[in-house]
This record gives sequence, structure tokens and C-alpha cells, in this order.
Amino acid sequence: MLALSIRQPYAELILRGVKTIEYRSRPTRVVGRRFAIYAARTWGGFAGLDPARLGQGESNTGPHPGLPPSNWRKEQLPTGVLVGSAVICDCIFKDGWWHWHLTAVRRYKRPRALPRGSRPQPVWFRAA
Repeated sequence: MLALSIRQPYAELILRGVKTIEYRSRPTRVVGRRFAIYAARTWGGFAGLDPARLGQGESNTGPHPGLPPSNWRKEQLPTGVLVGSAVICDCIFKDGWWHWHLTAVRRYKRPRALPRGSRPQPVWFRAA
């Protein structure tokens, strides 16, 4: 199965249904196929949002609506493992970015280690 590397906390936002579009600089041909979501080891942070102010009302008005409160820390989110799967239903170029529309998102009951021999890459890689 193909896997897509996504940094935390964005992988978690996808699993919770808050983030339904993955923004990338390139299109993909993996449309209509289920793929695994790999929570990358690198923390992505919240771009354009001060994490210290997340619990003060910004979580519902900033660029990332629906964010959890400020006690959401990187130590609490799994990294370096497969956390779920999804399907890209559409790939559209808009505002200078490719919008990969995600559907049928499923969270694994427990995060899964990568199969032996798998080597995570910045975008797509084989995880099986």
C-alpha cells in the first residue's frame, strides 16, 4: 500500500475530519485509491498561529478553524507510525497550490509501525 507522509498535527486534523484538503505543490495520480497516512517524525506546528494563544479563542477564528485547545502538544500525538488511511477523491489546482480532496478517512485502532524495509519519504512511499 502507498503511504503519504504528513506532519503532525495535520495528520491528526485529517483523522478528526477537520482538515479535508491536503495542499501540495504538485498534483497526484493517486486519485480514487486508498492510501495510508504516515505521521512523520517531524513536527509541523501551526503555521501562522501562536500555539500559546490557542486556548484563548483563536482556535475557532484563525486560519485553522476547529483546532483543539492549547494543551495539544507534540508529545501526545504519535509520530513515525502509520495512523490511518484515506482516499483522494479529487486533485484541483487553485490559488497556486494543488488541493488534494480527502474522503473516507479511517483512523487505525492503534498506530502501526512501518513494515520492515519501508523507508519513509517526504511525500509518497511504499508501506507494505
